[in-house]
Amino acid sequence: MRCLRSIRGLLAIVALTAGPRLALAQDATRLDADVPIWRDLVAGDAHHYTITLDSGRFAFIAVEQHGIDVIVRVRDPEGTEVAEVDSPNGTQGIEPVLLFTELDGDYRIEVSPLNEDAEPGRYAIGIERVEPVATTVAGRVHQVFAVWDRPGAPGASIGIMQDSEIIFATGYGEAQLEYGVPITPETVFHVASVSKQFTAFAVILLADRGLLSLDDDIREYLPEIHDFGPTITIRHLIHHVSGLRDQWDLVSMAGWRMDDVITRNQIMRVLERQRELNFEPGAEYLYCNSGYTLLAEIVSRVAGTPFPEFMREEVFKPLGMDRTHFHDDHEMVVPNRAYSYGSAPDGGFRKIVLSYANVGATSLFTTVGDALQWMENLDRGTVGGESVLELMHQRGVLNSGDTLSYAAGLSIGSYRGLTLIGHSGGDAGFRSYIGRFPDQGLAIAIFSNLGSFNPAEMARRVADIYLEGEFPEVPDQPAEEPAMVARAEVDPAIFDDYEGSYRFPSDLLVKVARDGDRLMVQPPGQSRVEMIPQSDSAFFVREISGVLRFRRERGEVTALDLVRGDVVETARRLPAFDPDTVMTGMYTGRYYSAELETAYSLIVEDGRLTAVHVHYDPVPLIPVGPDQFTLRGAQVRFDRDPDGTVTGMRISSGRVRNLRFERVDW
Repeated sequence: MRCLRSIRGLLAIVALTAGPRLALAQDATRLDADVPIWRDLVAGDAHHYTITLDSGRFAFIAVEQHGIDVIVRVRDPEGTEVAEVDSPNGTQGIEPVLLFTELDGDYRIEVSPLNEDAEPGRYAIGIERVEPVATTVAGRVHQVFAVWDRPGAPGASIGIMQDSEIIFATGYGEAQLEYGVPITPETVFHVASVSKQFTAFAVILLADRGLLSLDDDIREYLPEIHDFGPTITIRHLIHHVSGLRDQWDLVSMAGWRMDDVITRNQIMRVLERQRELNFEPGAEYLYCNSGYTLLAEIVSRVAGTPFPEFMREEVFKPLGMDRTHFHDDHEMVVPNRAYSYGSAPDGGFRKIVLSYANVGATSLFTTVGDALQWMENLDRGTVGGESVLELMHQRGVLNSGDTLSYAAGLSIGSYRGLTLIGHSGGDAGFRSYIGRFPDQGLAIAIFSNLGSFNPAEMARRVADIYLEGEFPEVPDQPAEEPAMVARAEVDPAIFDDYEGSYRFPSDLLVKVARDGDRLMVQPPGQSRVEMIPQSDSAFFVREISGVLRFRRERGEVTALDLVRGDVVETARRLPAFDPDTVMTGMYTGRYYSAELETAYSLIVEDGRLTAVHVHYDPVPLIPVGPDQFTLRGAQVRFDRDPDGTVTGMRISSGRVRNLRFERVDW
C-alpha cells in the first residue's frame, strides 16, 4: 500500500453500530486503493468521500495536511456519525482514521477546515490498508499501531505484562531516521515526566528509613530557596501543591530555548532567585516540574550521593533494570537510544533536539521491558516494601480537604469503570506512558519518538483489546478521559450571549466566540476548539478535560466556571474592549526581571506594541483589555503608579503567575 510521508495525530478507533439509514449525497468522491486524491481546501468548504467495506474489515485511511488544519468526520452505512478526528498537529501531518467495521456498505468521510478563518491549504486523502480484522489480540494491537508501522518514520515501542509475565513486546518505526535503526523493545527512550514516580519513590524510600519526613520544611535541606513565609514541605512538592513557579516556564521567559543545554545547576540558580509563589502552599494543585527537581536534590543531599547513582544502586540494580538510568550528562553516549522527531512543513520529519542535563522532573532513560519491571514492583514491593507502596499511592489533599487524583508521581483514576494508575510524559518529540490496571493484573508501557503521538490514548486502546469482556456493562468513563460525550439540543441563538473574553484569577484569558451553530473557546496559546452543549449553560470541552459553565447575574452573563471533578475555577467576564483605542506608545521602554536576570524591550513596530529579546525574534503583544495583552500565549498586565504612569508589567503563563518586570528605561 502507498505510504504518506508524514505521520502525526491522534488515533480514532471506530466501532460501527446500527442507526437509521440515510442516502449518500451525490457529490461524494469514491476512494480507491493506491490512488491518493489531492485537493485544495478553503474556509467554508467540505469535501465528501466514500469507501465501500464489508463487515469484519480493518481500514486505515490517512488525510495528510499541507498548510491547513482539517477535521475529519465519519458516518457509517446507516448514516450515524461514528468518528470525529482532529489531532493536535496543526496544519501539517496526518489525521488518521482506523475503522473496524461491523456493517456492510458505504462509509462516508467528510473533510473540512477546523477553523472558519483558516488560510487556504492542501491535503491528500488515501487508503493505506484494508484487510480482515485480526482474529488474535496481538494481531489487533498490530492493527491499532498500523499508523506507525513503517520504515522511514518515527514510531513507538510497546510492552504488555499480564499477571507478572511479559506477554507482548514489539516496536514500530525507526529510532534513528538518519541511520534507519528500527525501534525494538530494547530501544532506550527518554521518558520525560514518567520520571517523576521514580523520584517520588526515592524520597519516600528515605522517609521509610527515617532519614527525613515528608512533612519537613524543604528549607531544612535546601536553605538557598527563598523563605516565602508559609512553609513548603516535601509532601507539597510530591503532590504539585507547593505554589512554586514551574522551571520550564521560567527558563523560557528568561530567553532560553528548550533545545539549549539546561543543567541542574542552572535550574537551581533560577529557582533560588524566585521571590513570589503562584499561591499559598496546599491551596491549589498546579503541575510543577520545579518541585521534582528539588526532590532529586533533596535525595542527593540526604543520601550523600548523586541522585542518578542513588537510583542505580538502590532501585535499578535490585530490580534488574539494567538498561535504565537518570541522564544528567547530555554528552553521554547511550547505546541503542531513540532520538526525537516532529513533522516538517514539507511533509517529512525534522529532528527535535533535547540536551537536558538535569534530573528529577525528567531525564529517565529506559526501555518498555524495564518499565514493566518497575510497575511490577509497584504492585509487589520487592524494593521498598508495603509501607513505601502505600505512600506512593496516597493521594494529595488540599488545605480545603479536597482529595486530588495525583499521588506520588502517579495519577490514580479509572477507565471504563476499572481502576487505572499511570503517568504520561512529553519532552521534545518524546512521548511516553506507563499505566496499570492493578485489579486485572495488566500493565502497559508505550514510548514514542514522535511529538504528535498520544501514548495514553494508545494504552487505553490496548486495554480495550486485552480487557475485552472485563469492563462493567455500563461504562464508567471519567470526565477527564471521555471517549464520546452526548450533545444536548440547544438553540444556537443563545451562543451570542456568551461571546467575549473571560479572565481567571491567574490572569489567564479564554475567548469564547460563536462559529455558526457551534460555540468555540480559545484557551491561552491554543487553537479554538468546540464547546459541546450539555445544557443551555454548560458545555464540555474535550481538549481541556472539563466543563465550562456560564453564570448570570440579573440576566447578564458575568462569569465562566471551569469544572473538573470537584474542582471549580471561576473566570470573570471582561467588559467589551476596542483594541484600536490602545495608545501603544505609553508602554514602550525596557523591562527587567531580577528573578530571571533578563530584560525585554517594548517598541512600537508597524503600529503594534512589540517585545524584543536578544534570544527571540520580535513578538507582537495583542491587546485584550485595558493594560492587558497576550504575548505568545502568555498574559501580560501592566502596573501603574497613582499618577497613572506605567511602572512595570507582570507576565503569567500556564504555570507561572504574576512574574514582575520593572520598567527601568522610558
